[in-house]
Amino acid sequence: MKNQQGFTLIESLFVLSIFIIIASITAVLVKPHFLYFEKQMFFSQLKSDLMYAQQYAITHHTDVVVQFVPDKHLYTAQVKLGSDIIISREYSALFEIRKGTMPLYFQYGPSGNTNKFGSFYINMGEERYLITFLIGRGRFYVAKE
Repeated sequence: MKNQQGFTLIESLFVLSIFIIIASITAVLVKPHFLYFEKQMFFSQLKSDLMYAQQYAITHHTDVVVQFVPDKHLYTAQVKLGSDIIISREYSALFEIRKGTMPLYFQYGPSGNTNKFGSFYINMGEERYLITFLIGRGRFYVAKE
């Protein structure tokens, strides 16, 4: 018979432990990137949905009510209160939406203007963001505090 040579148990365990160490370091380094992309995706989606609600109000010549429900981590846009829902979006529990100088509901009119103006807060961990709706054409912006 031929002499078969292979790896010993210790050599195999050594290589496996190095692999596990590299994999765990990679997982730890990916977490901050995940939170960054989660934040970018949330704000991008929120801005798009608000723009869509405004455009829907303009093109259909109707009122569109936007309402945030922080307890359920949900926001909706619907034609008048209690009617057809245009947008219903759940968001991550990482985000906390709180009332500021305006309540967590407002309405886009047929001209695209909002019936309220002011701001509300979005917290994500230690970071705090301010969404401000301006008087006039329903414009808004997001700023980090």
